[in-house]
Amino acid sequence: MMDGALAPIDVQPQVIAAVGKRITVLVDSGFRRGSDVVKALALGANAVLIGRSSLYGAAAAGEAGATRAIAIFREEIDRVLALLGCPGITALNAEYLALDNITPAPSPSS
Repeated sequence: MMDGALAPIDVQPQVIAAVGKRITVLVDSGFRRGSDVVKALALGANAVLIGRSSLYGAAAAGEAGATRAIAIFREEIDRVLALLGCPGITALNAEYLALDNITPAPSPSS
């Protein structure tokens, strides 16, 4: 019987370790804030899917709401990067995270 599932971010390092650089890794499910996106990118995802947030925005205010939801993500991501002292998305890596319960994937070069 299955009554739950692991969060994608909890297994993301193992997925990335398994596939290496052979495929593009897109992560989805449970990303509600810009800080969630930054964490997933720092753990090695190539992209984070945020469809639900833009759908909520669209339901509330049509195209303008969807646009605003995406703008909020961008603002939050920029703020988190600034607070981390990280120069940009491409510079993110697991060193920017305090990993309590997540084991980062080993570097593909090791």
